[in-house]
Amino acid sequence: MKIKLSLTTQIAAALVLAIITGVLLQDHSSFANEFIKPFGTIFLNLLKFIVVPLVLFSIMSGILSMNDMSKLGKLGLRAILYFAFTTVIAVTLGLVVSTLVSGWIPSINLHIEKTGKELDMPEVSFMDQFVNMFPDNILTPLSTMAMIQVIVIAILFGVAIVHVAEKGNPTRNLVLSLNEVVEKVLYYIMAVAPVGVFCMLTPVVVNNGPSVLGSYAVLVVLAYSCFLIHVLCVYSPLVYFLGGLSPFRFLKEMQSALLFAFSSDSSVATLPYSMECTEKLGVDKSVGSFVLSLGATINMDGVAIYLGATSVFMATCCGIDLTMNQYLAIAFSATVASIGTPGIPGGSLALMAMVFASANIPVECVAVAAGIDRIIDMGRTVMSVTGDASCAVVMQKSEAWHQKTQTDT
Repeated sequence: MKIKLSLTTQIAAALVLAIITGVLLQDHSSFANEFIKPFGTIFLNLLKFIVVPLVLFSIMSGILSMNDMSKLGKLGLRAILYFAFTTVIAVTLGLVVSTLVSGWIPSINLHIEKTGKELDMPEVSFMDQFVNMFPDNILTPLSTMAMIQVIVIAILFGVAIVHVAEKGNPTRNLVLSLNEVVEKVLYYIMAVAPVGVFCMLTPVVVNNGPSVLGSYAVLVVLAYSCFLIHVLCVYSPLVYFLGGLSPFRFLKEMQSALLFAFSSDSSVATLPYSMECTEKLGVDKSVGSFVLSLGATINMDGVAIYLGATSVFMATCCGIDLTMNQYLAIAFSATVASIGTPGIPGGSLALMAMVFASANIPVECVAVAAGIDRIIDMGRTVMSVTGDASCAVVMQKSEAWHQKTQTDT
């Protein structure tokens, strides 16, 4: 009798095996980095390779299946408002919880020393972020994985195909056909996901080991505690009351996507899994592909929580008593930074300096946070993926309610 394990079980087994193997290879990091890590890198590269065509054609296909442009606009606006709401709560949660436990933080000596050099950082304003949403050519966003620009391209072409009606049928059929081909390529890549997860996570355990967790235990526990609170007190009620779905079923069906998000720490690479899981939860493909792709670009609640919590943590370690103005500066800059964070491993470090600088926290603290960024990044990615999926569930319920209202009237 042949027993076929589910993808979730296979990924979970790969995680456990990676931890065990990583511990056993603690004294053989060169072996792990030279002979195991490359296969994980290949797998992650394949996922990154398929993400751009997946987002491009899935969004275009979703628009083509909607036909009603007013529906698309309303869906996008509701999704953005949802993401903005949860991001503000996420930043606030990170600041509040870290402040409440600040009494336990000073016992950790991080030996932070200022270099006396000013960090050369370009200022990123709201208008800069807005302008950068629109590409100046079609090839650069596709080659650099500038996902928000890819989404803009997909929306423009999708809407145009719908508007040209019958003359656009050949292009419509080509897009739908390419979408099917991309999904089949994705199926091939996902078939080797457990092996890829094992090869990605094992070197992380070997290189970081338990010593890193021990040295920064307070920050690790603080961050993951905030993540858990956000899931239980924000996402779960929203899914239940606005999405009409049991939080238990929601989290159960999302297991494979969340496990992969944890191991890969890339919300963009997790998109294929998120789409598959939300479809099992009853989310229409056209709704899910649009909302999840948008969320992978602008919804980074995990990053927002971490930036808020880490700012207070590092300030306390440096003996800085934050004022209300500094808290507001952190809240604002962390919200903006989380929206601009790339959905790839380590994406938050690039913007952490901006948040620290806004509150006069030594930017050298970024180097300290970088030591455990990979470990916490896994939890941040799980948070962001969970938030994207919760939004898809809520938007699906909203769409169903609007359709019912129109039918009744």
